Amino acid sequence: MRQLVFAVFAILAISAAADATQLQVGDSIPYFNLPYATKDTIVFNGISSRDLAGQSYILAFYPADWSPGCTKEVCTFRDALSQFEELDITVFGVSVDNLFSHRAWAKDQNLNFKLLSDQTRKYGMALGVYNENSGVFKRSLFVVGPDSKLLYVDYDYSVKDNADFELLQGVLKKK
Repeated sequence: MRQLVFAVFAILAISAAADATQLQVGDSIPYFNLPYATKDTIVFNGISSRDLAGQSYILAFYPADWSPGCTKEVCTFRDALSQFEELDITVFGVSVDNLFSHRAWAKDQNLNFKLLSDQTRKYGMALGVYNENSGVFKRSLFVVGPDSKLLYVDYDYSVKDNADFELLQGVLKKK
């Protein structure tokens, strides 16, 4: 019984710690420098949050290249990219997958934006999106403003329908 009580408290402590790392609208985005791939190239030196200072952008974290849900998500962003560009917002996908997988997937799906690779999972951990049980990122979305502050955060972004994507579009149009 004592072990069971300890286990329950340990689980609650871990859950509370995970929630404590979640960022809120108005928080500054933590610094990052991540390599990326496109359908045409791989850039090992990557791109950093400093490179993006003064710009608005979306960091769309997803579990894995090639999976059906993630393919649906990135293709939705691909098909709406001109709408984001009209609002001066750059889109980045982010996962734990390697750059070679990113490049092949981007080519296969004709993706027109950069896929950042966080194989160390450190950045995903800093943002509170890393799932230790699965070893991948929880589908989450962050909109960063030109001042590097978060304009929108969705830790439960869903692709089961278009509701979350439409909510995102509505928020961005008001920006």
